Amino acid sequence: MGSSQSAQEEQEYRALAERTGFSLDQIRNLHKRFKHLSHDEETLRKEDFDEISDLTPNPIRSQIIDAFFDKRNFGGNEVGRVQEIGFREFLTVMSHFRPLRQNLTEEGIERIRREKLRFLFNMHDKDSDGTITLDEYRSVVEELLSSSAAIEIETATAIADAAMLEVASVTVGEMAPGQVYEGITFEHFLEILKGVEIEAKMHVRFLNVDTTTVRCGKL
Repeated sequence: MGSSQSAQEEQEYRALAERTGFSLDQIRNLHKRFKHLSHDEETLRKEDFDEISDLTPNPIRSQIIDAFFDKRNFGGNEVGRVQEIGFREFLTVMSHFRPLRQNLTEEGIERIRREKLRFLFNMHDKDSDGTITLDEYRSVVEELLSSSAAIEIETATAIADAAMLEVASVTVGEMAPGQVYEGITFEHFLEILKGVEIEAKMHVRFLNVDTTTVRCGKL
């Protein structure tokens, strides 16, 4: 029985590795973190994330946590929120924070970049209407820039303000008379952030796990 269960778990891990890009060892380590946070239950709830001390000082803590319960980030076409998630959903969301693997084709790099930007877009499109407002876009730029130790927060804010004005001039400037501005679409979001190296910036350290390496550590 134990051998059969172990073989089934190994098969599930391999399927998750293929889907998310994590190695088998990384998946095993993350599963241990998941079980610790869930108190050995099969699902996680938002309140379980309160135990993660690494997330406490993060300025976008609430957005990161919300992202784990957003159906848009589970790899399907569903929209909406859930109250709890299983390990598969947890790992799928974590995979959005992984850096690029080596030896990827240009097509693979572009696909992963698009997935990361879609994830980032979803974090700020809180009502799931397919657009983000100019103020929401300003916060996206500020968060991306302030993650760099080489840029002070005041500088990041000034650049974000300028970026918001630039987007406003582009999007609103192209509107026809009488047309109502509804916000930035995902395709426009891709175009706006074309020069931003999102692959290097979009990772997060919590659960005592750095998504650039996914190392083991004590909780």
